[in-house]
Amino acid sequence: MIRRFISFEWKQFIRSSYWQKSIALKILMILMALYFIVMFLALGFGLYPVLKKQFPDSDPLQLFNQFLFYWLLADLLLRFFMQKLPVMRVKPFLVLPVKRSRVVHYVLGKTLLSFFNFLPLFAVIPFGIVLISKGYGMVPIFTWIVLIFIFTLIVNFTNFLIESKSSGTDLSFLPVIALTGGLFTLDYFHIVPLSGLLGDFIEKTIQNPLWILIPLTLLATVYFLNFQTLINQLYVDDSLQSKAKTVQSSDMLWAERFGDAAPFIKLDLRLIWRNKRTRSMIYLLVMGLLYGLIFYPNKHYENMMPMFVFVGIFVTGIFMINFGQFIPAWDSAYYKLLMSQNIRYKEYLNSKFLLMAVSAVILFTLSIPYVYFGWKILLIHFAAMIYNIGINTHILLLGGAFNRKRIDLSQQAAFNYQGTGAVQWIIGFPLLIIPVGVFYLPYKFWGFTAGIATLIVMGALGIVFHQLIMKYIVSKYTSYKYETIAAFDKKN
Repeated sequence: MIRRFISFEWKQFIRSSYWQKSIALKILMILMALYFIVMFLALGFGLYPVLKKQFPDSDPLQLFNQFLFYWLLADLLLRFFMQKLPVMRVKPFLVLPVKRSRVVHYVLGKTLLSFFNFLPLFAVIPFGIVLISKGYGMVPIFTWIVLIFIFTLIVNFTNFLIESKSSGTDLSFLPVIALTGGLFTLDYFHIVPLSGLLGDFIEKTIQNPLWILIPLTLLATVYFLNFQTLINQLYVDDSLQSKAKTVQSSDMLWAERFGDAAPFIKLDLRLIWRNKRTRSMIYLLVMGLLYGLIFYPNKHYENMMPMFVFVGIFVTGIFMINFGQFIPAWDSAYYKLLMSQNIRYKEYLNSKFLLMAVSAVILFTLSIPYVYFGWKILLIHFAAMIYNIGINTHILLLGGAFNRKRIDLSQQAAFNYQGTGAVQWIIGFPLLIIPVGVFYLPYKFWGFTAGIATLIVMGALGIVFHQLIMKYIVSKYTSYKYETIAAFDKKN
């Protein structure tokens, strides 16, 4: 049966109309994977001499074991936000004589093949080889490597459990944030020395391999909890149930002041508020506004003005970055209908521009309290706002002309990467990196004022030549109109 499951999934993969369209993204992901593999290999072989040089009186293995607690917390966070958990289309099997337990075991078994499970081994195994060459016993080091892998699998299934319990909610990321933040707080403030306890447990396990039965039991427990959660949800009736929802309507008369773009602005605002995935951007605004608190109070960054420009672009542009990079995919469900109406692309795209520009102004206004950290911070935010409106809005709109990924708004809200293609990965570089370079060059030679003035002038030029730029962008959307309609018409 497992062989048949694999055969079905392979046929589903190669027969999908989307797999060929995303070859560029797959190549990019492979290159990123190779990059991380090389980095982890370098970390594994170079960790021992670095630890020995920095802490000559300490045992490098014990230092690593003390740090492992934070490694696992970071691994859990990274998995939740980045790992796409493997699933299979199980509805067809629910009406066939196939045991539900086999289907669930297969789905859970697929998670073992995740790249995130094997990535730590590219650092752990080389580090273990170096330790053996330095006189550590082979059996203890082998036990240590197996133990690290078991901890990695525990994190894998813990992430799966959190995902399955919290999926479908607007704030699905809160459980993992609460768990990792709570554990970090307990250790950081020495309420419960979790990192020390974990390090001591690893030392005892290395000395007596029978202790490895404890993490194996924990792994089996987490696997069983996942199994019970999935098998209890694996019923045909679940897909037939419908929920009644009350929709609140608003005339939004205030939007009429935007003229021909008003109907599209109203449509976007209703879309944002009525769908979980788009509504999650509202909650991300709070996180974006608080982003500066990571850097501005820290004296280590007080002389790193280019970094502050990056923060300013992010704080004042958090909404436009999250919303704009998926234009026009937000409307993919009814894009064909939209394009069949007697409307002009210019009106449609201008509504997106106005929505992003107004969001930048609002976020700048809300970020004014950052003046507490100095007037330079306020000037950076103002320059970043102008740059976002004049330059980054047009970059986002231009990138949308090449967007071919349909978005399913019914899927989970927070940190959902469905519909993400190569465009979203590529467009992030000019949005965040170029303004830092624009500021840095004049700042390096002529000072802070010159850097700020350059950002403002660049943004102002984008605003002045908005109509000319939009004419070019509209021509791109028009050229790819029918390709976009055909791509959005196909469901993933």
